[in-house]
Amino acid sequence: MLETIIELLKEAGTDGWEVTDTKTTGWEFYFIRHQLDQNRVRNVEHINVSVYKKFDSFLGKASTEIPVSASREEAADLIGKLCAEALLVKNPAYSLNMPAQVPAEAQTMPDVRAIAKDFLNAMNELPESETADINSYELFISAKEVRFMNSNGIDVTSVYPSSMAEVVVNARNEKHEIELYRLYHSGSCDKEGLKQEISETLKYGTDRLSAQNTPNLGTCDVVFSTDASLQIYEFFIDRMNTGMKYRQLSNWELGKPVAEDVKGDRITVKALRSLENSSSNSAYDAEGAPVRDLVLINDGVAEHWWGSRQFSQYMGVEDSFIPGNFAAEGGTRSAAELRQGTFLEIVEFSDFQVETMTGAIAGEIRLGYYHSNGTVTVVTGGSVSGTMMDFMKEMYMSREQKQYNNMLVPAVTRLKGVSITGAAD
Repeated sequence: MLETIIELLKEAGTDGWEVTDTKTTGWEFYFIRHQLDQNRVRNVEHINVSVYKKFDSFLGKASTEIPVSASREEAADLIGKLCAEALLVKNPAYSLNMPAQVPAEAQTMPDVRAIAKDFLNAMNELPESETADINSYELFISAKEVRFMNSNGIDVTSVYPSSMAEVVVNARNEKHEIELYRLYHSGSCDKEGLKQEISETLKYGTDRLSAQNTPNLGTCDVVFSTDASLQIYEFFIDRMNTGMKYRQLSNWELGKPVAEDVKGDRITVKALRSLENSSSNSAYDAEGAPVRDLVLINDGVAEHWWGSRQFSQYMGVEDSFIPGNFAAEGGTRSAAELRQGTFLEIVEFSDFQVETMTGAIAGEIRLGYYHSNGTVTVVTGGSVSGTMMDFMKEMYMSREQKQYNNMLVPAVTRLKGVSITGAAD
């Protein structure tokens, strides 16, 4: 079908086209507690097509998936509809990526069997107890082969692993029982990291049963040590995106500090070609550009933009790409030092968000640990608020780092003076 689609695109009179052919080979396991309920092997292929049409000073784009089971006539009909739809889109004209003059990387197909074995062993080595254990879990282990082609002659392929674990944890006492859900993404299996994550979740479930209402603290330092911290670092990453800058949703400028009068740690953020155990280790981005390491923010100063071909070209950035992995460097203090004094460490939110344009943060507290005068109180309920525009002026990051799939960030992040609304009694 792929050859037929390419032939039809060349015949359709387009002004450009892109085709992504993704083949996925995977194993899936479904467990009730630790009893295998069912498993299956998955082999699927998806072909996605984008068509470009020029008119006046505009370039229109339309995209769809063409089923691999489609007939030639059905595929031709879909491509014809894309050409018509593309004429309805009025984007300022830009050009598609050209073949890169870089040597192709040596790539090997991931060993799905070995990755699955690591996941299964990890799940069987968890410190469960009578009061906190695994209710159920599902494992999805895949090897991906992604081929990208465009009308300018790009024809590149990436192969990499992509895995996912869905885990449901139960914790109980004589009065209550609660359930915690977790979804872990990775490439291959970080066995020890997965065991640590689920072990902490078992502890959080137990602590949640004895939590008190969060008091009205006014303002308080807040420590982030779980995946909610990713929202903080994505704020910095997103504001270096060419699409955000072109739309005037980011006011940062290259060569200038992202924050003035900084008293805390100055942030450094990088895009990475690869990151161990990441599910985003593709050698090429979704537009066929080779992915490489690139410093985005260096010691608090904006250094490079990143983004799609379209908005990067509007910004005059010709060597653009869309990174798959990011890393924020650690700060000047240890995790233990950042856990001193009075603070609220929130390990679980019902929801936590950082708005990219304004920097506003908001989240509902599901589980936290309030440290004051040498005592620790387990709390729940209430909310946090404030803005990163203020917090990034005195933000402290641990030297130790922690990886969450395609992001490597400081293990502990401390924000000063966050507004805390307590839970009603």
